[in-house]
Amino acid sequence: MSGILAGKRILVTGVLTESSIAFQAAKVAQNEGAEVILTGFGRLSLVERIAKRLPKPAPVIELDVTNQEQLDGLADKIREHQGEDARIDGIVHSIAFGPQGAFNFLGASWEDVGTAVQVSAYSYKSLTMACLPLMERGGAVVGLTFDAQIAWPKYDWMGVAKAALESTNRYLARDLGAKNIRCNLVSAGPLKSMAAKSIPGFEELADVWNHRAPIGWDLADPEPAGRGVVGLLSDFFPRTTGEIVHVDGGVHMMGA
Repeated sequence: MSGILAGKRILVTGVLTESSIAFQAAKVAQNEGAEVILTGFGRLSLVERIAKRLPKPAPVIELDVTNQEQLDGLADKIREHQGEDARIDGIVHSIAFGPQGAFNFLGASWEDVGTAVQVSAYSYKSLTMACLPLMERGGAVVGLTFDAQIAWPKYDWMGVAKAALESTNRYLARDLGAKNIRCNLVSAGPLKSMAAKSIPGFEELADVWNHRAPIGWDLADPEPAGRGVVGLLSDFFPRTTGEIVHVDGGVHMMGA
């Protein structure tokens, strides 16, 4: 099959609904010739049901990125699906979580903050390291952030966790460059996804895009962000690493 990901094998995390960027990335990746494996946590039956809406069947592996035992066994789980020639050419990290307390900047406990940072930032490194044994030929890691240069309304410690993710991306790019592994992030605008429902005051935050995106932004359309992810997974960016590509309608560059 032709396409910019022809022959590549991509691991995609975070597929929960069709409105997620992860689902769109998996869909576009398949349409561009990739073989996709999904991971899910907690609601595997939901992930398996959503996976059936992809253009092609995709196996689902259970993975809790805070569970070291599952991380240690991930490569073997992938081998079970791919056989002796198992490999991973690309990883999509679409994992973020913050307890409700993390959305109260002054009142948050370290327990809440620590959870947000571990799940949303540290897991970028731990997931990549879990896949490293299958990336001997090099590859690409792409994560999803929400512009951490700004103190957004209501986002609070999740904004700090995203800043940690952006820094983690740079250090990971530094340390894995010698293995020909590129690490980049897509900074997407807000979307009405399942994750958004857990953010207090999301409507207030998202309203910025209704007025500030020079090229426009559709809160109900995750495909542009999914396409951005697939672009970075492809070989069309062979020497781009440690970068943050904004797919946000241009809001990031607008002045006050």
